[in-house]
Amino acid sequence: MEFEDWEPLYKEILQDFGWSREKDEEAAIQLSRLLAGKTSDLSILKKKLEGKDVLVCGNALTLSNDLDNINTERYLIIAADGATSTLLEKGIVPDMIVTDLDGYIPDEIEANSKGALMVVHAHGDNIKRLEAVRDMKDVIGTTQAAPLANVYNFGGLSDGDRCVFLAHSFCARSITLAGFNFIDEKVTDIKKKKLKWARKLITFLSPKPI
Repeated sequence: MEFEDWEPLYKEILQDFGWSREKDEEAAIQLSRLLAGKTSDLSILKKKLEGKDVLVCGNALTLSNDLDNINTERYLIIAADGATSTLLEKGIVPDMIVTDLDGYIPDEIEANSKGALMVVHAHGDNIKRLEAVRDMKDVIGTTQAAPLANVYNFGGLSDGDRCVFLAHSFCARSITLAGFNFIDEKVTDIKKKKLKWARKLITFLSPKPI
């Protein structure tokens, strides 16, 4: 997705949540500095995703049961942040992890050491956590604001829908969701709002009901 196509949605999101674009931009600059000289080339994303059947694993409580009913060997697996821990418990190392670093970082670093590509997202609320990329390899940075030289914007807001936008941007053949619950009543009010946006954004890419 080009930034000019994403920006109107981004402006709506900022207004809805009352977030600061300036803080998002500050975070993106910080991540860009941290990744200077160590950013993985985008060609690796194309090689991994283009034409592949992708399984996007969200971090809903249903994920473990969902995985029991899926032949995961058929898919390239993208974990949304905290879903990494559930996958490792199942003996599955995801091919990619899309994270804003509020999951269990030691598990993400473990998966990274075993070959998972890291797609680390910078936003206004995680500036201090971005230092974790120093302990990672094969990292690509993302932002929800305007992209920088080595920090990209593929679209999406929360970890789960950003996984979908990533797979879509690099021409995955199919995208299957596991561990997604868009109407979870047991989460906080702000998480409920994020889930509504996740559903809206994924539907923006694919109008089929979800």
